[in-house]
Amino acid sequence: MRYELIVIGGGPAGLAAAISTHKNGLKRIAVIERDREAGGILNQCIHNGFGLHRFKEELSGPEYAGRFIDMLRDTEIELLTDTMVLSITPGKKVVCVSPAKGYNVYEADSIILAMGCRERTRGAIGIPGDRPSGVFTAGTAQRYLNLEGYMCGQRAVILGSGDIGLIMARRLTLEGAKVLACVEVMPYSGGLSRNIAQCLNDFGIPLYLSHTVTDVRAQNGRLCGVTVCAVDEKRHPIKGTEMDFECDTLLLSVGLIPENELTREAGIEIDPRTNGARVYENMETSLPGVFACGNVCHVHDLVDYVSDESERAGKAAAEYVKHGEASGAALEIKAGSGVTYTVPQHIRPGNVEKSADVFFRVNRIMQKSAIVLCSGGAELARFRREHMAPGEMEHIMLPAALLKNAQGEITVSTEEAQA
Repeated sequence: MRYELIVIGGGPAGLAAAISTHKNGLKRIAVIERDREAGGILNQCIHNGFGLHRFKEELSGPEYAGRFIDMLRDTEIELLTDTMVLSITPGKKVVCVSPAKGYNVYEADSIILAMGCRERTRGAIGIPGDRPSGVFTAGTAQRYLNLEGYMCGQRAVILGSGDIGLIMARRLTLEGAKVLACVEVMPYSGGLSRNIAQCLNDFGIPLYLSHTVTDVRAQNGRLCGVTVCAVDEKRHPIKGTEMDFECDTLLLSVGLIPENELTREAGIEIDPRTNGARVYENMETSLPGVFACGNVCHVHDLVDYVSDESERAGKAAAEYVKHGEASGAALEIKAGSGVTYTVPQHIRPGNVEKSADVFFRVNRIMQKSAIVLCSGGAELARFRREHMAPGEMEHIMLPAALLKNAQGEITVSTEEAQA
C-alpha cells in the first residue's frame, strides 16, 4: 500500500503533524503507533498544566491528547495502533508488524518521524551498589501509578530534577508516600521553575543541588536505603558529606534520549548534541522528504511547543509531496559560547518567507544577559533576556532580512551583563 505521508508515532507530535498535513491538502495519510491507543506519553500525565499556550486553558495530559485525537477522527487519516515499525529505508519504505495485520511494507511519498524519547536508566549513569527491586525511572513509576494503579513504594528518594521526577514527587506525596529528598548532581535544576515551586517547595520536599547517589543498599532483594553525597565542580563525591536515607524506592529522573534507532538505520544525519536528527528550518532531515519533529528531534519543555513545531513539519511535508524538494544554499546554525545546541542546524534563506524559528538551551543559569548572533566576524542581532536556565528552552525568531546578511553560518552565543 502506498500513502502520500506516513507519520511514525501517534503521540502529540505525530498527531499534530498528521492533522497539519491533512489541512494542507494531503489525503492518503497513515499514523503508525506502537501502543494500543494514540496519545503517547500524555496518557499517563494526569496532572494539569498542559494547553496554556495552545488552547489558552489548563488541561491534563489525556485531555490535551484528546483534543488532537478528536481532530483526527474528523479526517480520513488512517490510525494504525498496536503496530511496531521495524525499519525505514532511504527509499521511504516503512517495514512494520502488528498482531492484527502481521508483517507489512508500506510505501510513502514523505515520512514524518515523531517517535518521542525514552528515559536514561541506572545502567546509563553507573550508580554503584546493590541491584535490588525498588529502582525505577520516573516515567515508569508514573505509568504504574497513573495507568496501572500500582504504588511503587512508601518512602522515596528521587535522583535528578527533571520535570517528570519533580511531578512524581508531588504525585507520590498526594498518594500518601513520603518523598525524602530530590537530589541533583548539577548546581542547578533540570526542570521548569514552576515545577520546582509547585512540586517540591509546596510540599516541603528538600532539593539537594550538587549532590548524587553514591550507594544503593538492599535487604532481602528490596531497596532499603541510599547514600547521598555532595559533589565538587568535576562531579566527584566529596568525602565526609555523606547522608543516609532509609527508603524503599529510588526514582531516576536523569535525562531523556530521543528515540532515533530508526533514524540512524535510514542513514539520516544525527546531531551528537541533541541526539536527534539534524534538520532544516522546515524540520526536514538530511534525507529529502523525511522530516522530524517533537522530542525525537530535541527534548522540549512544553507539549504546546511540540505541537507548534510538528505543525510546521506537517505543512512542509505537504509542500514536499505537492511541489518537490526545497532548494537553495543553507546557512549553518552553530552553538557558540554558553549555548548547548541549536535547532534547526541549517536554514535555507530562500525557503523563509518572513522569519525562521531557532530553539536552543543555555549551559548555565544566567540573570540579565543577551543572546548574540554573529556571522563572518560581525554581529547580526542581539536579544536581551532577564533570566535563562538550562531547564528552560529558549526561542528566537530570525527575520528573513537578517538571514540574507549572513555569510555561510550564524553563531548563537550568550553574554551576561556586567555587574
